[in-house]
Amino acid sequence: MTKYPKDTIDVVLFGDEATEVPISEIPYVKVGPFHTNTKAGLELAQRILRRRKHNNKQIFMITDGKPSALFENGHLYTNSFGLDMKIVNRTLEEADRCRRAGIPITTFMLATDPMLVNFVEQLGQINRGRAFYASPDRLGEYILADYIRNRRKFVH
Repeated sequence: MTKYPKDTIDVVLFGDEATEVPISEIPYVKVGPFHTNTKAGLELAQRILRRRKHNNKQIFMITDGKPSALFENGHLYTNSFGLDMKIVNRTLEEADRCRRAGIPITTFMLATDPMLVNFVEQLGQINRGRAFYASPDRLGEYILADYIRNRRKFVH
C-alpha cells in the first residue's frame, strides 16, 4: 500500500450472497453452512472494480470450484448436489461479462474433483484467465493453467 498507493485490494466473500469485507476484518471472518454463489461474487467484484479509475483490474478468486447458488427473481436458488447446469451456466455468463469488461479472473482451485476442475477450466477458458489447481493436502504443488497464453505447467 505504501509502494503502490494508487493500487487497491478489495475482498469479497461469497456464500449464499456476496459481501465486501474490509481487510482489517479478515482475521475475524467466520464461515458458516452456506452455499457458494460464485455469480454474486463476480458481480460484486465487477461493481467494485467499475468504481476504480485504473486500467489494470483483476479478480483473484479462491474457491473449491463448486457454484451451488444464485439469486433468481429475488429468491436464492440452491442445489448442493452435483453441478446444477442452471447455476453453472449463469456463473459462466458472469465470467464472460468480466472478460468483455477487460477483467481477467485468476482462480485458485482448492479441490481435485474432476467435475469441479472441469468447471474451473471452463471458467478460465471463457474468461481467458488463469487457474491454479492444488490439492488441499498438497498446497505446495499445483498445476497452472494459463488460458491467456494457452499453456499448462506443473509446479512442485
